[in-house]
Amino acid sequence: MDITQVLLAAQSPDANLRTVAESNLTQFQEQNLPNFLLSLSIELSNDEKPPESRRLAGIILKNSLDAKDSAKKELLTQQWVSVDPSVKLKIKELLLVTLGSSVHDARHTSSQVIAKVASIEIPRREWQDLVANLLGNMTSPGASAPLKQATLEALGYVCEEISPQDLEQDQVNAVLTAVVQGMNQTELSPEVRLAAVKALYNALDFAESNFANEMERNYIMKVVCETAVSKEVEIRQAAFECLVAIASTYYSHLDPYMQTIFNLTANAVKGDEEPVALQAVEFWSAICDEEIALQDEYEGSEDGNSTVHFRFIEKALPSLVPMLLETLLKQEEDQDQDDNVWNISMSGGTCLGLISRTVGDAVVPLVMPFVEANITKPDWHCREAATFAFGSILEGPSVEKLAPLVQGGLDFLLNTMNDANSQVKDTTAWTLGRVFELLHSPAGANPIINNSNLPRIMSVLLESSKDSPNVAEKVCGAIYFLAQGYEDAESMSSVLTPYLPNIIAALLSAADRADTTHFRLRASAYEALNEIVRVSNIPETSGIIGQLLQEIMRRLNLTFDLHILSSGDKEKQSDLQALLCGVLQVIIQKLNSTDAKSIISQTADQLMMLFLRVFACHNSTVHEEAMLAIGALAYATGPDFVKYMPNFFTYLEAGLQNYEEYQVCSISVGVVGDICRALEDKILPFCDRIMTVLLKDLSSSMLNRSVKPPIFSCFGDIALAIGENFEKYLPYAMPMLQGAAGLLGTLDRSDDDMVDYGNQLRRGIFEAYSGILQGIKGPKAQLMIPYATHLLQFTEAVFKDRSRDDSVTKAAVAVIGDLADTLGQSSKDLFKTHLFHVEFLRECQAQEFDDEVRETAQWAQGMINQAVVS
Repeated sequence: MDITQVLLAAQSPDANLRTVAESNLTQFQEQNLPNFLLSLSIELSNDEKPPESRRLAGIILKNSLDAKDSAKKELLTQQWVSVDPSVKLKIKELLLVTLGSSVHDARHTSSQVIAKVASIEIPRREWQDLVANLLGNMTSPGASAPLKQATLEALGYVCEEISPQDLEQDQVNAVLTAVVQGMNQTELSPEVRLAAVKALYNALDFAESNFANEMERNYIMKVVCETAVSKEVEIRQAAFECLVAIASTYYSHLDPYMQTIFNLTANAVKGDEEPVALQAVEFWSAICDEEIALQDEYEGSEDGNSTVHFRFIEKALPSLVPMLLETLLKQEEDQDQDDNVWNISMSGGTCLGLISRTVGDAVVPLVMPFVEANITKPDWHCREAATFAFGSILEGPSVEKLAPLVQGGLDFLLNTMNDANSQVKDTTAWTLGRVFELLHSPAGANPIINNSNLPRIMSVLLESSKDSPNVAEKVCGAIYFLAQGYEDAESMSSVLTPYLPNIIAALLSAADRADTTHFRLRASAYEALNEIVRVSNIPETSGIIGQLLQEIMRRLNLTFDLHILSSGDKEKQSDLQALLCGVLQVIIQKLNSTDAKSIISQTADQLMMLFLRVFACHNSTVHEEAMLAIGALAYATGPDFVKYMPNFFTYLEAGLQNYEEYQVCSISVGVVGDICRALEDKILPFCDRIMTVLLKDLSSSMLNRSVKPPIFSCFGDIALAIGENFEKYLPYAMPMLQGAAGLLGTLDRSDDDMVDYGNQLRRGIFEAYSGILQGIKGPKAQLMIPYATHLLQFTEAVFKDRSRDDSVTKAAVAVIGDLADTLGQSSKDLFKTHLFHVEFLRECQAQEFDDEVRETAQWAQGMINQAVVS
């Protein structure tokens, strides 16, 4: 096969040629992978070959080593590992040679492929001379600028792909030396200097011990700060990106350099090109993130004024805030029309918001004079900047500090919704949303919204929901937060009842608008509608909500008649169905929790038919929303739901087997729980198939691990529903539970995500045991005796582990009580052997636990006492 011609044909405008070529490449790859990879490397390294074939050879080579999907990535890794070492050596030599190619694309692709190979080999302690080979290119007397540039790029990519523990410290030192030398002004090639700065950015995670050494740190910081004033914009931008990363990674070492960095950022924000200025602002945002995290960490602890917290923001405040306020005046025309725009004024406002969260009340006197000076100026830039500044400082300062300002300024903001300029209205609507989100507390001492201003607020919001789509979207957000304020004070939501028909009409009208090209207004309108339904006072509003139910069902029905001519049309239909199913779910839940249940029972058949028609459209996003709505319907209709099971079960089973879209699988597992609670033992005819799929899910390496804890909880739901009929599943379910309990001992305790997952898994296992114990309680209780010792050993291990959270503690205590309750006197010897429960239950009845944990512990103690005494 002439690989060059095949690679060129694979890019041909002629579809037939392309198909044949792609088929040839796939066949070659499947029949002889080592030779295939070698042929691609030869193509990539040969300067005589056409750039097009070399580019594609590099891309295929890279995709043969790495994939986004973790299972595919693992497979590709294993394939590479099993290639003959002599072939791998030849490929790696060719890749290193290609770094010296005269063609930029070939060099660039080769540096990426080198990093992909390194990501597989270096953690396995292979290709140990790679770093030395790359550094050799940097120190070789005759090395060309393109070779140095490609080598630095490769070093950067390698650092991005591997972990700090994969390199020895002397290798790290050598890499940093080469990179910092490459950044030096004595290096004449700007391309080399840019590659060096980018490589440093990727290598910063490796430099922990270098930053701990004052001399080395001073040198690195000196070079980065010098590079931040290079004459090339791209290099200055990359240098500031390094400073941002250093702020996040090495905050504790920054103190001696802050004055220099402040001057650099101030000059960049005032006078540099926007890409550089954006990174300069980003530096201060990164410092805020670090200081907010430190404050959260030390909040309430003895060492609240930790030595690590330098309060850089507080110290820089008098100079920093005016600098950022100036950026707010640099808006672009029509920036409110584009969701993706990011410029210096938006960056400055975001940073101001973070500063406000960092220092609280201290920011207010520095910002309010700017607001007051600009809010009434004829130039719209000034009015918009003033409103943006005010909206940005609403989170952080105390309610006492802000309430008088907001109460004084609310009427002004409402008037500004009639401003002549669209951007001013857009920012004002956003600010009103922030006021309602952060400061509106109906049950508080000084509520922002009261009976005298609510009519005016509602009138302005309803009128402004007809404004341009971007303004209307923010108005829907404001309505959402206005309603949300009543979630914890539902009885007070009666004040909204008189406005309900008009609010619903305005939101439905906003969702229907033909002038909106972006999906966000429609989504925002329906989300606001959901919140209005959630907080409505049903005794007063059940009639209105019942009418809304009919209207949303009508709208969902219309989606089946949409003309679907393209994948874009299909996606729009699917998104709309998802939103409408979401509203129906909220309405079902709301009506079910009240005396208005009869409305659901009258419409349940129609609802179920609509949801099944949505499933028939086969789309995962809709699948999720319709599945959630069906869960709510099952819960609402109770045992009557059984009549829908034959038609629905096919879709439920498909959801449970959807490994690709694991959220769908997870939601389907939750719905099985809802149906168990609704149907109780009427679910029995479907249990064999449900349990078969769930057991298969647990055994699958393809399914995302986050779905597995809910599956264990689901075992408990099934056992509770079918009682002693769960006996037939014990030989399959119990080994799974024991295996998962064993796996917990191997999880990495230093990884926060793993600790969280461990807690989810523990809770799932305990909930399964509790459900099974309660389900089997009675004549067949003895079936659980063989599993009781393992359960107590597992519970004791969890008791000794201080990384458990309160939900795990409660579930563990509950399972001890369930064991004693189900086995009765048969558990007497078990509790006498495993005495940890004495200390565990005593601890759980102490004050630091919430009422639920304490009550569960008291109940469990009572059960054990009965079992041991009997």
